[in-house]
Amino acid sequence: MTETIRSTSSAALSPRGGIARLRDFVIDFSTLLDAAPSEAQILDQGGALLASLVRHDDWLPDEYAAPHPEHYSQYLLYADASERFSVVSFVWGPGQRTPIHDHATWGLIGMLRGEERSQRFVHDQGRWLPHRHPDHLRPGDIDRLSPSAGDVHQVSNAFDDQVSISIHVYGGNIGAIRRSVFTADGERKPFISGYSNDRIPNLWDRSKEHRP
Repeated sequence: MTETIRSTSSAALSPRGGIARLRDFVIDFSTLLDAAPSEAQILDQGGALLASLVRHDDWLPDEYAAPHPEHYSQYLLYADASERFSVVSFVWGPGQRTPIHDHATWGLIGMLRGEERSQRFVHDQGRWLPHRHPDHLRPGDIDRLSPSAGDVHQVSNAFDDQVSISIHVYGGNIGAIRRSVFTADGERKPFISGYSNDRIPNLWDRSKEHRP
């Protein structure tokens, strides 16, 4: 389900731009998980936090917004020390798409730039069939995923002539989780996605904020 949400989190109230927005989001999301919420609360309250983050497009470093000419990129932006959640940027070159896949954990998707198309699938008589019409995510929109509600989908850049970027939050270290991709005829293939980068942004250097 795609929607636009508003929030009064500290990230939403922060006057700062740049990487501080991502840091505020990470702090707020960690605080949310510290309260041991239910999955429904995570998707609801966490979705509001993510909406506050993607409402602004002034914080993602260029290094984590660069498309690959042949396939989409998944850049790790932050991983919780206990691997309770991870934050990644998905960068879609023109016309790029994923295979049909699952997630094996809850997920939140926030559209930052461009437009993304998400087609859900259901398993029927041994095959994966499209379920309803595709969701279109535009900047500021939020989508939620849960294995309990059916999280198998295929995602693509809605544009053939420009880059699109979405920010994803998952209930674990998504690049290390064993998941599956599927063919339309029902074949399951295990995969572990990994990441496109080997360095993550430095969220914790506050020195510039204290300089005159």
